Amino acid sequence: MTAPRHTSGVRTVIGVDAGCAGLRDADHLVHRLVEVLDLPADTVGCTHLVRGARPHTAVSFALPDADAAESAWERLVVLLADPGEPPTGAVLGEREFGPAEWVDGATLAAAEHAGRNAGRAVVFPGVDVLNGTITLERLLVDSAVDRVSLLGSPAGGPELSGADTLVMTRGHVRPTWQAGDLLLPLVPAAGGVLAPFEVPNPTPCCADHDHA
Repeated sequence: MTAPRHTSGVRTVIGVDAGCAGLRDADHLVHRLVEVLDLPADTVGCTHLVRGARPHTAVSFALPDADAAESAWERLVVLLADPGEPPTGAVLGEREFGPAEWVDGATLAAAEHAGRNAGRAVVFPGVDVLNGTITLERLLVDSAVDRVSLLGSPAGGPELSGADTLVMTRGHVRPTWQAGDLLLPLVPAAGGVLAPFEVPNPTPCCADHDHA
């Protein structure tokens, strides 16, 4: 099932690599930077796998326009220059900050997000309303999720049959960029409803972030 198309316009993307060991740490980094940098509500923040000798996760932020990106970049550079911050690479267009080792990962993250062909979205418009059990229609209309897909439904199990199909979000919705769309894979869950394929492990990152 597909959502109405969102007209988001051209976005400017900042990549950041702090060498996060896994998705949980990267999710925390996304939430922290959104808060500390006071990023706009329509920012899209994603995680990206960096392969190589030391696999880890980088993050990226798509801002709504060039002015918002410039303002965020200026605040980010001031933050990362603090001696108390861990070594971190950041990029915006051709501008770079930080050790080359981490700039490479930040560049990868920014490029993937800008191309909308990879990246797992943690923060995106409408994510705050995706709590509890909601209809598929609400998920697609009220958030930036463009499409959903159904994985592993047995015969007689739930289907993407219409707008009233129920989705148990568990407060943890992580769509991924695929071919220009934010795609959310769903799987059958107990009670004849659907749920996002990715489960909170062990608890939603945002819950920990709120109580940090």
